[in-house]
Amino acid sequence: MDNRLKIKLSDDDLNARIERACQYFKDGYNCSQSVVAAFADLYGFTHEQSLLMSASFGGGIGRMRQTCGTACGMFLLVGLDCGTTDGSDRVGKSHNYAQVQRLAEQFKSQTGSLICAELLGLKNPKITSQAEERTTEYYQKRPCPLMVRTAATIFANYLREKYG
Repeated sequence: MDNRLKIKLSDDDLNARIERACQYFKDGYNCSQSVVAAFADLYGFTHEQSLLMSASFGGGIGRMRQTCGTACGMFLLVGLDCGTTDGSDRVGKSHNYAQVQRLAEQFKSQTGSLICAELLGLKNPKITSQAEERTTEYYQKRPCPLMVRTAATIFANYLREKYG
């Protein structure tokens, strides 16, 4: 498949990106933005562009508690890495889908679910567009920082495997 990254990534660089993703979340960015912003520059996107392209996926896609935003961010990055721009490229599409499914399975096996509400332990999630205030209690009651670390680590390992 197409080799989009033209640089060699060191373990130190990838580990720093994982930590950067975690810090972005602590700084108030949503879960998806945190993962995407840590890696999107590798594909020529600015920090601002990475935040904008991933903004809608936080909170399980628009805070609807569906697919975890960190997983959505990871999938967005896989699309940047091996997605296709040719509508008739069935081989390319299939390759991308296979990578998404592989990383989704890794995420699910490590976290127990791909669904935000399940990860948060919500039986009947209240759907609201209101972003929550980030407080000490917020971080203590949520697994989101761990989800950010997990998705960023899975994507970093994907890059290690693919690019050495």
